[in-house]
Amino acid sequence: MIEQYVRDLRDLDGTQVAAVGGKGAQLGGLSRIEGIRVPGGFCVTTDAFRRIMAQAPSIDDRLDQLSRLNPDDREAIRTLSAQIRRTIEGIAIPGDLAAAITRALARFGEHAAYAVRSSATAEDLPTASFAGQQDTYLNVVGPTAVLRHISRCWASLFTERAVTYRRRNGIDHRAVHMAVVVQQMVFPHAAGILFTADPVTGDRKAATVDAGFGLGEALVSGLVNPDVFTVRHGEVVAKAIGAKQRALHALPDGGTQEVAVDAQRQEQPALTDAQVVRLVQLGRRIEAHFGRPQDIEWCLADDGFQIVQSRPITTLYPIPEAGDQENHVYVSVGHGQMMTDPMKPLGLSMWQLTAMVPMHEAGGRLFVDVTRRLASPASRAGLLDVLGRGDPLVRDALETVLDRDDFVPSLPDAGPGGPPAGGAPAPVETDPALVTELIERSQASIAALERDIRTKSGPALFDFLLEAFAEHKRVLSDPLSLQAIMAGMEATWWLNDKLWEWLGEKNAADTLTLSAPDNVTSEMGLALLDVADVIRPHPEVVAFLQGVEDEGFLDELAKLAGGTEARDAIEAYLDRYGMRCVGEIDITRPRWRERPTTLVPVILDNVRNFEPGAAERRFEQGRQRAQKKEQDVLSRLRALPDGDRKADEAKRMIDRVRTFIGYREYPKYGIVSRYFLYKQALMKEAERLVQADVLPDKEDVFYLTFQELHDVVRSKEVDERLVEQRKEAFRSYHALTPPRVLTSDGEALTGAYRRDDVPAGALAGLPVSAGTVEGRARVILDMAEADLEAGDILVTPFTDPSWSPLFVGIAGLVTEVGGLMTHGAVIAREYGLPAVVGVERATRLIRDGQRIRVHGTDGYIEILS
Repeated sequence: MIEQYVRDLRDLDGTQVAAVGGKGAQLGGLSRIEGIRVPGGFCVTTDAFRRIMAQAPSIDDRLDQLSRLNPDDREAIRTLSAQIRRTIEGIAIPGDLAAAITRALARFGEHAAYAVRSSATAEDLPTASFAGQQDTYLNVVGPTAVLRHISRCWASLFTERAVTYRRRNGIDHRAVHMAVVVQQMVFPHAAGILFTADPVTGDRKAATVDAGFGLGEALVSGLVNPDVFTVRHGEVVAKAIGAKQRALHALPDGGTQEVAVDAQRQEQPALTDAQVVRLVQLGRRIEAHFGRPQDIEWCLADDGFQIVQSRPITTLYPIPEAGDQENHVYVSVGHGQMMTDPMKPLGLSMWQLTAMVPMHEAGGRLFVDVTRRLASPASRAGLLDVLGRGDPLVRDALETVLDRDDFVPSLPDAGPGGPPAGGAPAPVETDPALVTELIERSQASIAALERDIRTKSGPALFDFLLEAFAEHKRVLSDPLSLQAIMAGMEATWWLNDKLWEWLGEKNAADTLTLSAPDNVTSEMGLALLDVADVIRPHPEVVAFLQGVEDEGFLDELAKLAGGTEARDAIEAYLDRYGMRCVGEIDITRPRWRERPTTLVPVILDNVRNFEPGAAERRFEQGRQRAQKKEQDVLSRLRALPDGDRKADEAKRMIDRVRTFIGYREYPKYGIVSRYFLYKQALMKEAERLVQADVLPDKEDVFYLTFQELHDVVRSKEVDERLVEQRKEAFRSYHALTPPRVLTSDGEALTGAYRRDDVPAGALAGLPVSAGTVEGRARVILDMAEADLEAGDILVTPFTDPSWSPLFVGIAGLVTEVGGLMTHGAVIAREYGLPAVVGVERATRLIRDGQRIRVHGTDGYIEILS
């Protein structure tokens, strides 16, 4: 019976989290590492906790109440959790359990001092550290006091902060149980924390040590400014000695006391450099054992270092697997594609199979390895230029890496760096017929795919899809298509550069691109205004749509006056654009055709905020503004020295921009159209797997790669454990912020704007659509929850083409992610919306409802109220 309730730390390991909690399991694992000293002790298991909980049936009702509370209702949580804690602390520990604990204490001496520490089953895990959520008690002396503090630890599972943390992380209160670690007390000269990777930059080669005098709790609780040491390659490379005015010491009869540190000792280092290096060596051994960077609590007593805690650092961004020991530099794909959310495994693998360059997965996102291209001076210049025009923060982050002379190797220009990045394809004539031809080619290819894929199923479908992916890449790499895209982009850059040089006018091309023809994404936003025009005259339809929740609502519409016309208008819209959705580069995301309710709030906003005929008026107004701007620019140029030549060159470039810039959006439309056909075919296979009892849910296929799904279809067997692990990993990836640039050392680089033209207190970004606008900020994280009024400014992490229908109703745009030629920027210019993108942490620094001013020409945001 003793083993059921009390287990020696040395007998524990990572397989026993359910019995001894995260901390107990980690300490058991630590105890087994050669050369690592862990204070002796034992763990009171979760069986003991369950036995205590069973003695108070009233707790069950309170847990039900707790699970129904809003996580933001702090008062109710505080009251209810306090009642649960009082109940647990009031339960007498049964005699046989108390005797088992007392016998375990006797091994260390009747009056020894102990640390009594909570060890919850959802604590110190790879995906959620729960650091500081439950309680630790130091210098607890004697069996009576230890038993009392074990009860307190059990109760601490229901502190207000622990309850709120679980609610916010979607963890059921009943699913978490509490074990308690009881360890011999260490009375240290110094104590602190060791991170085996830099917790701020993510650099896995740098370890940081925080150190103070006395017990480590003073440092953990923020009582003192610690000494901070940085160690690289076995030597201290930086240190900052803190003024350690206070320390925490143990009292002879139990408990701890805060004491003042002698003035002459306050600024002496708590550790010597040699001790710091020795400690980091121990940390590397612990990291190697657990297989990932660790956050380690340590003590230094007379006879050396003892480790009292080690947990994974859960905030570090993972590193792509390279399979070698070389240095690598990776650039985020999501920042270029305006989708920085994590993708599910099927989405990742489908994008990898259809992309034009190799892509590497980390943290549920994709990255491109640019090391070779950075290594060759010729390709480096082109790469930095292209990436910098798109997103200056990416360029700055890459230059930060290049400034470290030893990280990126230097290859000769003739080396394997490949052709210079961004080398322009041969120019094409300014001929609108070229764009028409390209669109027709794409439509023909998609029609052939739609015709042929219908006849394929089972393993034959996967063979067919591999051929379809080859055609997909062939369409994407069509030289004429690339020439058309580059023609529009280069003409835009030329106009902005030259009109700034000649006329002193910033971003003049923004107005010149208004209402450019053949832009399938801006047409999509205007087309939804036309849908609103069909619906607006029918009050019954409008009222019905306001209450829509079920995806089958289109079938219900026909029963209402005007409902058939409304249904036909929405259906026609879905036929053209139903393959789109937020995060559309991830094939697993629900498309508008699959979830048409997503569009209903936007349609209703359009019904409310616009008059009939708004789409045509908007397009024509933009076209006229662009025409007027063209006349103004050309007449001013002609008045300059050598003005006729300058005006003729500018006219040629304006014609190029208006011919080709709209086509910039078409290849993505083609990709997403093909993706939806792939998805529909794969979901039919998933449905067959469910019918054959291979899978419980058809969406489980989202957690398999394309090849794994192929294997499952062939074998009719699936590794259910793998699917569950992938689901858990995907959930954890949401907490990670993907960097623009990532190195193989794990350093996550965001980049910075090196500018001195931004007013104090303003938020810097990239100007992508000219003009200045002031209005109410609407911070929107989910398009389906948008509730916009005319004149609002949309503030959001990123916008892909699916957000375009919202653009017709707003006055300005601010995003955290984006570049000069990403979709949000292109559409903002098409609609004449002042826009600033690449504004770091915009959705956190700007509050919903604040008045802000967007400087779309100069690239910054002022917060006015």
